[in-house]
Amino acid sequence: MINPFKLYIDSFKGLSPESWMLAVVMLINRSGSMVLPFMGIYMTDHLGFGLKETGIVLSCYGFGAVFGSWFGGMITDKIGEFKVQYLSLFLSVPLFCLIPFFKTELSLAIIIFIQSSISDCFRPANSVAVTKYAKKGNLTRAFSLNRLAMNLGFSIGPALGGVLSTISYDFLFYSNAVGALLAAITYVWFFRNRKYRNEEEVLETKENADISPYRDGKFILFSFACFLFSVSFFQLLNTLTLFYKQEANLSQQGVGYILAYSGFIIVLMEMMLVQIADKKFRLQTTLFLGTLLCGISFFMLGFGTAVWFLVLSMTILCIGEIWTLPFMSTATALRSGVNNKGAYMGLLGIGFSLSFIITPFLGTLIAQNYGFTILWIGTGILMAITAVMFYFITPWMLGDKINQSA
Repeated sequence: MINPFKLYIDSFKGLSPESWMLAVVMLINRSGSMVLPFMGIYMTDHLGFGLKETGIVLSCYGFGAVFGSWFGGMITDKIGEFKVQYLSLFLSVPLFCLIPFFKTELSLAIIIFIQSSISDCFRPANSVAVTKYAKKGNLTRAFSLNRLAMNLGFSIGPALGGVLSTISYDFLFYSNAVGALLAAITYVWFFRNRKYRNEEEVLETKENADISPYRDGKFILFSFACFLFSVSFFQLLNTLTLFYKQEANLSQQGVGYILAYSGFIIVLMEMMLVQIADKKFRLQTTLFLGTLLCGISFFMLGFGTAVWFLVLSMTILCIGEIWTLPFMSTATALRSGVNNKGAYMGLLGIGFSLSFIITPFLGTLIAQNYGFTILWIGTGILMAITAVMFYFITPWMLGDKINQSA
């Protein structure tokens, strides 16, 4: 009989000290991430912006994230992930401190664009670091550990931000700066003289040894599938909460409970479910199942609003997320070569960043014009199509590498 507790503990075993420390840095950095969840409230309540102006400024954050993913990936391949990560963290400190001094729509849009561009350079560089410090056979679990730390940080940050914002909104920005500074100091202290574990073990092929990901047709198609998944999935952050509030008639506290429950499921089950998928499924099968489960979760919302039904849907969504997001990074790492890994991770990140711009507008537009039922059924169908794309594109893209230990 399987012992779930032992399986959970075993899922953390064998990870390298560097993988653990990258997760600690991510946890510190994301625990200080208090600005974004409260930026809309800050602009409307504190600065007196209208909804249209607030939306424009928030869109600048998304455009900055797209630029940062591209530039961060490119520069990582030129100067190395270590320099990109510590520069991104250290430069974020003064930028967070400067934000409270910008009060007009134009000036705030500019500083938010610059700040998100610098901050998001961190992501592709961090992903490259995960691939280079992970022990052989532990790559996907190393990505999952990092994602686990990010989810924990995003749970801690907004909770602290809610308390600090009642005192002064300025504390949100200064706390973000402190979080970035502590993460930077911790990162430099531990990784300054570290040697990579497995850079020499990455398999090179003539097909992708030096090619730019922007000229890699197979990977572009895979990235497009990741983008479709992101546009659908990240309704979790905006359209889904509106549905809970307007259609399911949940209180703000009730919405918070369901979102907190999703975080709890991720923390409790991610490493264990990733280990099961690593041992039992092929990579394309895991991506197929994870994406399909996410589609089923959204599809269900078109047919019920009872609390137990919403909790069941969220549970399925969390399992699907666990079996999709970290394995996207694994597939990207396996496709890339030694000298272009940052650019590949950057292109993957661009798809996610674009979804942050498109999803809020597209989701609310469909819900307003056609209703939430059509939105959720359509999302489920799109997820199912994306799942099939993953199933066929992944082995075609990776070839023999799909059997490489991750």
